Amino acid sequence: MKNKILRFPVLTTLLFVFLLNFSACLKDLDTVPLDPEEITSASVYEDPAAYEQVLAKLYAGLALSGQEGPAGRPDISGIDEGFSTYLRQYWKAQELPTDEAVIGWNDGTLPDYHFQRWTASNEFVAAMYYRIFYQISLCNEYLRETTDSKLSDRGVSDQIKADVAYFRAEARFLRALSYWHALDMFENVPFVTESDAVGSFLPQQTNAANLFAYIETELKAIETQLKAPRSNQLGRADQAAAWTLLAKLYLNAEVYIGTPKYTDCITYCKKVIDAGYTLEPEYAKLFRIDNTESNEIIFSIRFDGNRGRTWGGMTFLVHAPIGGSMVGADFGVNGGWGGIRTTKQFVAKFDDPSGETDARAMFYTTGQSLEIDDIFNFTNGYAMTKYKNVDQNGNPGSDASGNWVDTDFPMFRLADVLLMYAEAVKRGGAGGDEATALGYINNLRERAYGDNSGNVSSYDLPFILDERARELYWECHRRTDLRRFDLLTGGAYLWAWKGGVKDGVATSAHLNLFPIPAADVIANPNLDQNDGY
Repeated sequence: MKNKILRFPVLTTLLFVFLLNFSACLKDLDTVPLDPEEITSASVYEDPAAYEQVLAKLYAGLALSGQEGPAGRPDISGIDEGFSTYLRQYWKAQELPTDEAVIGWNDGTLPDYHFQRWTASNEFVAAMYYRIFYQISLCNEYLRETTDSKLSDRGVSDQIKADVAYFRAEARFLRALSYWHALDMFENVPFVTESDAVGSFLPQQTNAANLFAYIETELKAIETQLKAPRSNQLGRADQAAAWTLLAKLYLNAEVYIGTPKYTDCITYCKKVIDAGYTLEPEYAKLFRIDNTESNEIIFSIRFDGNRGRTWGGMTFLVHAPIGGSMVGADFGVNGGWGGIRTTKQFVAKFDDPSGETDARAMFYTTGQSLEIDDIFNFTNGYAMTKYKNVDQNGNPGSDASGNWVDTDFPMFRLADVLLMYAEAVKRGGAGGDEATALGYINNLRERAYGDNSGNVSSYDLPFILDERARELYWECHRRTDLRRFDLLTGGAYLWAWKGGVKDGVATSAHLNLFPIPAADVIANPNLDQNDGY
């Protein structure tokens, strides 16, 4: 069983890094800023604890926005710091261009996400891109500073060397995760590893085939170097996290490189399925503050309302869906931001949107219209109640002000793996079978329905796409799923305000990828812009 908590206490700066101390748990962030001019790698690593401390920043890079909480010294510039966090940007990029979410804010070019009208000058697309490469730069720097030769030169103990071997594998996993996000969203991106010298140089651009091969090779190389499934601290990567990421890479291989790899997807899904994870008996608990106890979650992004404050991440995902007649206290917070809702096309995925039949239907309908006549009016469109800053008994999170959220974000969980297995089998992958896949699907539906009344006797690919929507909505899968089914753009599937029209219109296929930010293309002559931009 995984250790319960992982924490980030002391903060400082190392080049792009500020240090967060991984003590027994990751849920503690006390900032102690130091003068960055006085800090070098030599001085930082005088303390053997620094190897774990710097690793913690790599994980914090997925959750926090900068060097002070909740704001003050941002990691990246060019956008309001509250908007800039990795998870907040990733969620918007994966959900807002789809049928699962609309947002009622008119900040800059934000509406262009749902309208599918973004350009190479969109500041939100740029923030996602720069956040990815900031994260990659942190991982690269950590790997440069933890080589065997540097450890030997510093005279560290054998125990530190053994620990750092695990830490390096985790850093490589986190880098592979970000490069997968880059592949999935941008495809043809600049490519840099720890082997590239630090200094002024213009990175070369890679392509989808090479980046796919790199991610695959990296994940396979660290497979035996990571800790065994469910044996690492909660929030830290283990072998099952790498297997899940490989399964996701293979499931989408036909999109990325034109070559199906569904058999490989099944192979790695089975590794995860056989690793001892079990479905959480109550679906709602997966999205509450006590989801730390769940044996379904494979890899999560950790949050803490007292010691890891941010205007992004789960603070965003709990506050932003609250508005209209909704009461913040019901969600463990002090109020709502009146932002994100869903479309009627997504609501229609459920036979009964009340939640009385399928517990996954978490819609708030009082005072909300199903139709979205005005996308900027929060009461247009059903609201969602999926994420809450309360435990399963209704007790609120640790922050007394009600601003900051304790709930962790479930990036990878067993339900996704079961559905990937079923899809890969249906797409012709070898090594699995439909009877087993059907059993996995019905396990999920029995949890949702409370009995076998929702069970199905067969399934096809459109059913899997809809079932993934019902099970995994607002968990950053939908854009990738729709693209895999060739429904993200074009006119085969329309939803409210796709293309900027109330009933939806066809959009251009070039929008299956986001553009390289115009500023980066101008600054680096090695980069070619994605087609259509």
